[in-house]
Amino acid sequence: MRQLGDALPMGASWNRINIYISGLIPQTMYARLSKAFYFLSVVFFLIAFMYMYSASPEFVTYELSDRGLPLKQLSKDSFFYLTVALFLVSNVLLILPAKLVEMQYTLTLKRVFPKGDPFREQVLSWIYSFTGIVNISTVALVFYLYSITNQHEIKSEEFNVFFYLVPALFVAWIVALFVILAVKIKQVRSGSALS
Repeated sequence: MRQLGDALPMGASWNRINIYISGLIPQTMYARLSKAFYFLSVVFFLIAFMYMYSASPEFVTYELSDRGLPLKQLSKDSFFYLTVALFLVSNVLLILPAKLVEMQYTLTLKRVFPKGDPFREQVLSWIYSFTGIVNISTVALVFYLYSITNQHEIKSEEFNVFFYLVPALFVAWIVALFVILAVKIKQVRSGSALS
């Protein structure tokens, strides 16, 4: 009777098969899906921002008077650089911890987030998905400013739902983080965590 090892091509090792199979574990898939969501949110931001920047007039309005006339404006170039800076700073600050955990940069990170630990995958999933939510909220903010500036194309009232949705998403993600941490603390206290 042939065994699975007999069917492997020359040079293939069980380690490669284990790596492939570990990719099918749900926690790993959640981390991959949240990373894909993050990258899609970056692409969405870039496309939406470039469209809005190219379609904006020379000055971007960020406050209107009671009559609907521009009260406070910012030059198009300043708006561009401020938005890009906000996007880059928020993404670097939020993704840097995930990259440090993935690379296991220090011995402490190796001990706290060992490879294969479900907690590690949950934290990575949370970080990437939260960063994606921040990117989506940045797009909503830019769309809102675009709608104020170009009132004849889009009414700013159409974006009211996003101003309720974004804080709700932030609260949901913060609650999810506390749930993830509470489960890990409970594991550590009971002694069932990986050492």
